[in-house]
Amino acid sequence: MTRSPTVAVIGAGPYGLSISAHLRARGITFRIFGSPMHSWRSEMPAGMLLKSEGFASNLYDPEARLTLERFCAENEIRYSDTGLPISLETMAAYGLAFQKQVVPELEDKQVVALDRSSHIFLLRLDDGELVSAQRVVVAVGCRYFRCIPPCLAHLAPEFMSHSSDHHDLSCFRGRDVTVIGGGASALDLAALLNEGGVNVRLVVRQSSIRFHSRSGAQSLWHRLRYPMSGIGPGWRSRFFTDAPWLFRYLPDETRERIIRTYLGPAGAAAMKDRIIGRVPVFLAQVPKSAERSGSRVELQFASRQHVDLKVSTDHIIAATGYRVDLGRVPFLSKGILSALRFFDNAPLLSANFQSTVPGLYFVGLASAYHFGPVMRFMFGANYTARRMAKHLGGLATR
Repeated sequence: MTRSPTVAVIGAGPYGLSISAHLRARGITFRIFGSPMHSWRSEMPAGMLLKSEGFASNLYDPEARLTLERFCAENEIRYSDTGLPISLETMAAYGLAFQKQVVPELEDKQVVALDRSSHIFLLRLDDGELVSAQRVVVAVGCRYFRCIPPCLAHLAPEFMSHSSDHHDLSCFRGRDVTVIGGGASALDLAALLNEGGVNVRLVVRQSSIRFHSRSGAQSLWHRLRYPMSGIGPGWRSRFFTDAPWLFRYLPDETRERIIRTYLGPAGAAAMKDRIIGRVPVFLAQVPKSAERSGSRVELQFASRQHVDLKVSTDHIIAATGYRVDLGRVPFLSKGILSALRFFDNAPLLSANFQSTVPGLYFVGLASAYHFGPVMRFMFGANYTARRMAKHLGGLATR
């Protein structure tokens, strides 16, 4: 067993890096494990555009030493707080630069097992090292929470995949692909596949496709009615971004409904012209069955409005989002899972993100049930990092 930090951070995306930057500034000993910006570099299609505005696409250190705006200025990349889409490549490069400059301690290793013994946690790394820590922050993002319709789950990977499986789409050139979903991932994938020489169709559960409106100069009256926030315009969004600590006091059923329905599937404004009139779109269709037939898959959908759709395709990409289920996080021990308490598979958390296992914290998407929709976005890393650093710093001085 090697050196024991006060805090171990598992995950090196926007939340893990931002929290580590704040711990570092407070002089709290920590170790952070993970591949920096892994999802951004490996699980999102090259060429996609971020749905969030530039001002809401930062990683966070206490002094804001390296914002996205500053990174773009130093690297001569076009940037605007609003109205100019940020590319995936820019975001990934920015995240790597932030890590190197602000969190140089990062160890590009994977945690393969997490358990607790008495009052400490034991982490086993993929190189065999055993690490003990007083507290652990789990910041794994969406990685283990892919949601796939049950009628598709039995298909082999050569016939069906999730949207997060694809960074390089060139393997589909010249083939027939069906994308299922109506959110940003589905729309980005459909546009990129179409532009990459793929015969692609988009099948959407909803009766229409929603695109975010383009940002631009707005009247004072419009800004008063729909104030901008880090997750979009509107007073409800401002409440969710400005007071995540209040969200946890709403009734359980209200929080569950908001997380499930607020800011539903929608694409970036820039994607509208790349989809409408260019990609065949089938609306109000729910996947019903999928069976292999030779080298293809026969898909059947149940229509919500008109005629049931039948499709024969080479490959299905399920851009069907994510759903928190800690039972799918492979490194959590059975002992830890049995000691956690849940609501709809999401961990119950304190005001400081601490679970019912003392010293074990969950952030990002896994914390949305308690802190609101902002935790589905990188913008939520700002509040999370500050709150956790203050809490952990207070514990360290006791």
